[in-house]
Amino acid sequence: MPPRSPTRFLAPGALLAVLVAVFLVVSGGMGGVSDPAPSAGTTTEAVATKKPSTRKRYTIRSNDNLSSIAERFGVSVDRLVELNPKIDPQTLRAGQRLRLR
Repeated sequence: MPPRSPTRFLAPGALLAVLVAVFLVVSGGMGGVSDPAPSAGTTTEAVATKKPSTRKRYTIRSNDNLSSIAERFGVSVDRLVELNPKIDPQTLRAGQRLRLR
């Protein structure tokens, strides 16, 4: 009997790799569960009637701008600019921290 070729594992290995890849793509596409940032344009009545927060700092998320942050926390845009002189309002980046009070 001739020795067995190691290539006999090629087809089952390829099938396993495809199944793992499909699983990773499908589980990664379930966005809403692991996405902490709300998408733009999704506001609810509870958010609109909420009292201004007493937080002192805010970490900027993607798609934030000064006017939306000012409205959310009950602070004027001019006051935010005054409190954060080193931050350029035109080039906000996710992860930057703003003083609110």
